[in-house]
Amino acid sequence: MEPVLYHGEPNGASLTVLAALAESGLDIPCRPIDLLSGARHALPEIAEPIALDLGIEGEGPVLVIGGEAMTESVFLAQFLDELAGGCGLQPDDPYAHWEMLMWCRQITERLSPAAALLGNLAWSQQLIAAIPASDFAALATTVVSDDLRARWQALHEGRDDRAQVADSEAKVDQAAQRCEDKLADGREFLMGAFSIADLVTYSWLAGMEPIRPEAFSETPLTRAWLARVAARPCILAALAMANTPEPLKTWAPGPEINRWG
Repeated sequence: MEPVLYHGEPNGASLTVLAALAESGLDIPCRPIDLLSGARHALPEIAEPIALDLGIEGEGPVLVIGGEAMTESVFLAQFLDELAGGCGLQPDDPYAHWEMLMWCRQITERLSPAAALLGNLAWSQQLIAAIPASDFAALATTVVSDDLRARWQALHEGRDDRAQVADSEAKVDQAAQRCEDKLADGREFLMGAFSIADLVTYSWLAGMEPIRPEAFSETPLTRAWLARVAARPCILAALAMANTPEPLKTWAPGPEINRWG
């Protein structure tokens, strides 16, 4: 099996990995799939639990190399950086590297589930709800992960938890303010030099501006940083792969909401 990256529209986890691939300069074929049709769960020759059941990112991209399926956008960005011999997406200094990974963990555990929930309710819920019951039942049987299937079902049934929505809005606000605080010393990017931290944070936060404008009303440094990242060649290259006019409004069921706050 030749290497291939299966990905959704350049938003969220797929944007992180597509941008990392563009930054790396590696020549890995990319194959877009329609995440909202459940295509990720019917990939050819993919049976590994790590790709179908154990991934916590929800409808994230899948990189297949040497017949092995790999998931989770931060790990994939690291893999691509290292496969390219180090393209500059990770700090060399051990402490700075640890700091970057801790930042990424905060983003993937707190911001990404919140953004996915709000993004789905804003832009994708009606599309998923419109899937005929018989077709949705067939789709649901392909989703191996119980908790991911439950998020699909909640969207199809039009269910939402008001407490989860409020908590998600608060976490988007907190992420924007956290960026503001990090950038307050005049640095251009979150870790000083451009890194995976910028990719993963931008990928989940940029699509929140039209949904949660309150989060950005008093964070001018964060807004300026979003504009700088949006102008990076790797982001432009990733967004150019979109099949929809507004990829930052394309969301699929994402990570499970963190139950521990």
